[in-house]
Amino acid sequence: MSRVWDIPVQDSTRVRDVRVAAEAACARTGLDAHATAGAALVATELATNLVKHVGGGRIVINLTGPCDTRAEAVPGVQITSLDHGPGIGNVQAALRDGHTTASSSLGAGLGTCLRVSSDFDLHSRPGRGTVAVARIRPARPAGTPSPGRTPSATGVRAGGVVTSLAHAEHSGDAFAWVRSGPTVTLLLADGLGHGGKAAEASTAAVEELRTSAALPPAGILRRLHEALRTTRGAAVGVAQLDEGTGRLSFAGVGNIGARLRTEDVWQPLISHPGIVGAHFPATVPVQQASWRQDSLLVLHSDGLPSRWEPPHDPRLLGHDPAVTAAVVLRDAGSAARPLRDDTSVAVLAPEPPDGRP
Repeated sequence: MSRVWDIPVQDSTRVRDVRVAAEAACARTGLDAHATAGAALVATELATNLVKHVGGGRIVINLTGPCDTRAEAVPGVQITSLDHGPGIGNVQAALRDGHTTASSSLGAGLGTCLRVSSDFDLHSRPGRGTVAVARIRPARPAGTPSPGRTPSATGVRAGGVVTSLAHAEHSGDAFAWVRSGPTVTLLLADGLGHGGKAAEASTAAVEELRTSAALPPAGILRRLHEALRTTRGAAVGVAQLDEGTGRLSFAGVGNIGARLRTEDVWQPLISHPGIVGAHFPATVPVQQASWRQDSLLVLHSDGLPSRWEPPHDPRLLGHDPAVTAAVVLRDAGSAARPLRDDTSVAVLAPEPPDGRP
């Protein structure tokens, strides 16, 4: 099920909670002692930064794969730090190994987070706050050849963040991506209600996606409808990019939001009323659009306010899609106005302009 560690960090007493959560996530994923120690260090440093530099924030830990859809989809631990603080004045300096401005910090700094993590990315904007995403994945055993990357015309990336209502253990939301040749499919599912039963529905959707990757979006939704009949059902959105034709197709059933940005213009992609696994529509409309190198797709559950503002910072196009998702999530709420449901945001994004992984 969609296990989530969602921890508000308002004082130093919560730093230990974040470290313990990171260790628990590593145990659940089967990471070894070395990777677990690295995750604990990264989680502790990020939580300490929230306390010492911005007066508090939030750490969300998810179990996810890499964002590079050309890479092997090995599950790992994703640690996301979100705050509404003043932002970081000099990001490059902050990312230098050993840099710290707090006497009570570990002295590891964000540079060590960058070095220890399998993936690390940070976005900061003055007056809006900072988002950092770190992933820890299992090391490949010595002597095991790397499978390399799947050939890709676009290098499209996928990532996201999942949170739970009232910091519960399980979220009824889940997202996943899967590749079948030149086709990349991104799914976001919102199980009805919240808690364990809702998580069972969204997890069933994710598991069924892995066996349905060759189908078009409407076909995937119909397959999911059969797979979810024994659950309470879910709202599901499916976006599929054909890298060969540069066409993006989207189909959704239930209250899943989707917005596509092309040339700085955001357009909504509409889901059809219904419940996958319970009340499936007779026809499922499929919307299509061109995918460009500046395109950006955001899928979200109804935990996000319907009037959320899309991010307009052009720098986000070069960031990890999970960072973009976390920025959307953070800016849709605040410490004084928290989101009031399980909430998930998933993003499909092109390869960064500079080609870095």
